Amino acid sequence: MKTYQVQDNPFVFPTTDGKLIKEHFGLATDGNPDISIAHMVAPAGWSEPFQTPKFDEYTFIIKGKKQFIIDGEEIVLEAGQSIKITKNTRVQYSNPFTEPCVYLAICKPAFSMDLVNRETP
Repeated sequence: MKTYQVQDNPFVFPTTDGKLIKEHFGLATDGNPDISIAHMVAPAGWSEPFQTPKFDEYTFIIKGKKQFIIDGEEIVLEAGQSIKITKNTRVQYSNPFTEPCVYLAICKPAFSMDLVNRETP
């Protein structure tokens, strides 16, 4: 039995907002409820509603910039920067800039729509 797993076929989440989400490990890919790791591309002008996830989320920016509104505070991260947002924190993610943002998102426990708690307009 191998003690490692190479992932070359991530699960691509269907989206309607132009965002690319490729989950390499997590509930949708290998059934792991403890952690998810996803490669993301947020197009220029992208945003999503506020949410209060029931998971810690770590984000590492690879290319471009991403805006976070966390408990009313606006934060912009650029390539090479990272952030941890603790579960049960109200946050909005967006890319109001002119270039796509490429980043990694790690959620603990794993991302699921049941835990994200997105607000509806």
